[in-house]
Amino acid sequence: MTQIDTSVPHSARIWNYWLGGKDNYPVDEEAGNAYTAVFPGIVTIARSSRAFLGRAIRHLVQEEGVRQFLDVGTGLPTVDNTHEVAQRYAPESRIVYVDNDPLVLAHARALLTSSPEGVTSYEDMSLYEPERILEAATKTLDLSRPTALILSGILGHVADHAEACGLVRRLMAGLPSGSYLCVNDGSRGTDPDYEQAQDGYNETGAVPYFLRPVEQIEAYFAGLELVEPGVVSVPLWRPEPGAATKPIGQHGGVARKP
Repeated sequence: MTQIDTSVPHSARIWNYWLGGKDNYPVDEEAGNAYTAVFPGIVTIARSSRAFLGRAIRHLVQEEGVRQFLDVGTGLPTVDNTHEVAQRYAPESRIVYVDNDPLVLAHARALLTSSPEGVTSYEDMSLYEPERILEAATKTLDLSRPTALILSGILGHVADHAEACGLVRRLMAGLPSGSYLCVNDGSRGTDPDYEQAQDGYNETGAVPYFLRPVEQIEAYFAGLELVEPGVVSVPLWRPEPGAATKPIGQHGGVARKP
C-alpha cells in the first residue's frame, strides 16, 4: 500500500486545494495559503487551466470527432477530469491516464470510473518513458486511430526545454495523422508577480516548476497545425460567452498532426 506523508506539503495536493478539491491536508492548505499570500492570482491560474482543458476536450470531441485520449501527467483527480468531459459528450470515449506519482496512484481509482460505453485505464509511468507509455496505451487505445495527447501543466517540470520538446515529439511520433496535441503550461511575460512567486517556490527545495516564455510553449507544437486561435493565454482560448478574458501567466493551445 502506498504510504502518504501528510506532514510535508505536496505540490499535487496544493494544486488540488487551489482547485477546490478535497484530496489535501492541513499542511497543504497552509502551504497553498502561503503561496496565495504572495500571489493571490494562483487560484485563478489553477482554475483557468482546468477550464481550458475542459473546453479543449469538448472541442476535440464535438468538432474534431476524437474519441481517444492519452493524458500524461494526470495529477490528482478533481472536477471535470478528462474522461468525465469526454464521455459527457461522447460516452464511448476511451481514456488512458499516465502518472508516476505515488500520491496520484493512491487516488487513481477515482480516475477509473467510466461510462458503460467507454473505457478508462491508468498506467503508472513517467513522462520520461514515451515509448513505454505508447506501448502501454495500446492495451486500451487503438493507436491506428486519431488520439489526443493531453499534457496539462506537466512540461514545466522538465528543467531542460529541449528535452521537453523531445518528449513531446516522441509521444506524437507514436500517434497517427489526424491526432491532436493539447498543451497548457505556466508562462513568463504576462504576470511578474506570478514569476516572482514561482521562482521563490522553486528555491524552497520543493519539486520545481519552470515558467517558460510563450515562444517556448509554442515550440511544443512545431510541425503541427494549430487550431484557432493558436497558442494564447488560456482564458482567451475559445472562451465561453461572457467569461473573463484577462490574460494570465498560463498559455495553451491545441494542434492537429498532419
